[in-house]
Amino acid sequence: MSKFYFQGTYGAYSHLAALSIEPGAKIIPCKTFDECFLKASKDPDSKIIIPESNRITGNIGIEYLIFKYRLNIYSEYFQKIEHNLLGLKGAQVSEIKDVYSHGQALSQCSKFIKSNKLTEHVRADTAGSAEMVSNSQDRTKAAIASSLSAKTYNLEILKKNIENDNGNLTRFLVMGKNVFQPEYGKKKYITSFLFKLKSKPAALYQSLGGFAINGVNLTKLQSYPEKNSFDSFFFLCDLDGHIEDIKVQKSLEELGLHCQDFHVLGVFEADKIREK
Repeated sequence: MSKFYFQGTYGAYSHLAALSIEPGAKIIPCKTFDECFLKASKDPDSKIIIPESNRITGNIGIEYLIFKYRLNIYSEYFQKIEHNLLGLKGAQVSEIKDVYSHGQALSQCSKFIKSNKLTEHVRADTAGSAEMVSNSQDRTKAAIASSLSAKTYNLEILKKNIENDNGNLTRFLVMGKNVFQPEYGKKKYITSFLFKLKSKPAALYQSLGGFAINGVNLTKLQSYPEKNSFDSFFFLCDLDGHIEDIKVQKSLEELGLHCQDFHVLGVFEADKIREK
């Protein structure tokens, strides 16, 4: 049986994503993202499922942990995010005064919150907010969370799909200690890697030339400061293609000439949703 660690409590969107990927897996909550990465780095037979970015609100903010632990990425999974207003059984939307959730969920439901004149309270996660509302037994309190949270904490869905945008997707990464990559075939692949450039003028511009020359498409390129630094940056990058493709190899060889640190995080099949 597979073992997944996720950040949050049961009913979180990460829990929902893990069930969608592998319904029979053993799914274990962690208090923090750091704890997830640490457990997977010590237990090679386990995996973690981590939200990496949201189509509307952008990055979740786990890049520094990707850089620190350098776990292998096995796959990506796009989860449709359907936010619901959860309250005590029998409560009405008109009774609700205070709403609790993760900061990103609150911002993704800002129109509903404003139109109903609700007071926002930022909490560590969506499912934890649902658990708190359930324990409070206060009909004026509600949480924004998944339908799985409603079942888990015996709450009622007072209003479904309250997100501002119905095309709301979160990209999850499945990661682990052991290195694995699929054989190079005819499917669409993504190669994910991180790098840190040598300190010299125009280093980034020069380092990316190989991708243009070889016709390799970069789908993600983001810079992040190293811990406790504002003048040293690392980059997280995704490209279209498998690392065994000769064009990809030539591009990465060219990049390597300009790097002081380079690490392949994973090669995996592109989620089918990218084709839509």
